[in-house]
Amino acid sequence: MSTIEDSDARIAFERENSASTDLEFEPITSEDEDYGSAPPDYQISTYPADFTLEVLHQKCKEEEIIIPDFQRRFVWKQAQASKLMESFLVGLPVPAVFLYSERKSQKFLVIDGQQRLKSISYFFEGYFGPKTQDTRKVFRLTGLSPDSVFSKKTYEDLRDEDKRSLKNSVLRAFVVQQLDPSDDTSMYHIFERLNTGGTLLTNQEIRNCVYHGSFIKLINEINENTFWRRLLGKNAPDTRRRDIELIVRFFALRDISAYKKPMKDWLSKFMRINRDASGDTLDASRDLFSKTCERIVEALGEKPFHIRAGLNAAVFDAVMTAFSNHLDAIPEDVRDRYQRLIRDEEFERDTKTSTTDVDTVKGRLGKAEAVLFQ
Repeated sequence: MSTIEDSDARIAFERENSASTDLEFEPITSEDEDYGSAPPDYQISTYPADFTLEVLHQKCKEEEIIIPDFQRRFVWKQAQASKLMESFLVGLPVPAVFLYSERKSQKFLVIDGQQRLKSISYFFEGYFGPKTQDTRKVFRLTGLSPDSVFSKKTYEDLRDEDKRSLKNSVLRAFVVQQLDPSDDTSMYHIFERLNTGGTLLTNQEIRNCVYHGSFIKLINEINENTFWRRLLGKNAPDTRRRDIELIVRFFALRDISAYKKPMKDWLSKFMRINRDASGDTLDASRDLFSKTCERIVEALGEKPFHIRAGLNAAVFDAVMTAFSNHLDAIPEDVRDRYQRLIRDEEFERDTKTSTTDVDTVKGRLGKAEAVLFQ
């Protein structure tokens, strides 16, 4: 289980490593507690699987193994990747990778090991790294001892017996699968615990990895919306994806009839359910979000959710949701109504304390609806 110290350290790390252009949030204790909350009970199975390099390469090509696309790109130098391939060629042990087996697709999501897997594929392909300006660097084994028989060799330069030996070399994988409950919600928490590399990922960065699909593409797109950036008061996207998380929060709380805390898991479940939303659903969501942001800027001006010190996420979700339900019926005196709302004692309480509790969330959303539009 996560400890309070673990959560505090993670939040402190994120704040210390934020950019000067990132969003500033009003400190709310309940939001921080929810953000670092521990997972519920799961029944998890972990088992070893030995894959040949040829099979791993093929699975990566056919996208049966999915390497998440997020801020930590392929960072190995050619010498590092070369020493990995030499280890396989001479039979030295190589650390295992961690894969999550998705229940529905039966595909594997890489939890830890993308540098090794990409290095393997690059060597078989003959080129090191992704394309840059339509060119790719030939992958020759570099940084090895000058006496090594494999020094400066490409895959095609290898003797036939060495090629067969390499293709048949084995990399152990630990495959993680959720048995109960019958969904993949644990994948978020497993990735949170096991991802390595020196950079602690924010909650939304993990969701971007785990719930890849058409929905995440949409929210990355609408994060550039001009009126949205004016609401936030920041022209550039947040480097830790906290603006993306606000967008998910808006969509996820539009229907709170079944809401359960922690908010952290509610947002993850929403992304899981909608990860492959239909084109019609995405178009409707894009239109709703764009119109909501535009109406709020026109009615309340820029940065309306910066009530005290930084953006208040609880005020944000209540007001955004209320506006989205009345896009064609904005009262002329809505600015005055908004001032009454943020001075309301009950609303102030529900946006400062216990902000992710079920009754508190429903209370502030109901209060915003009543004061602004009734």
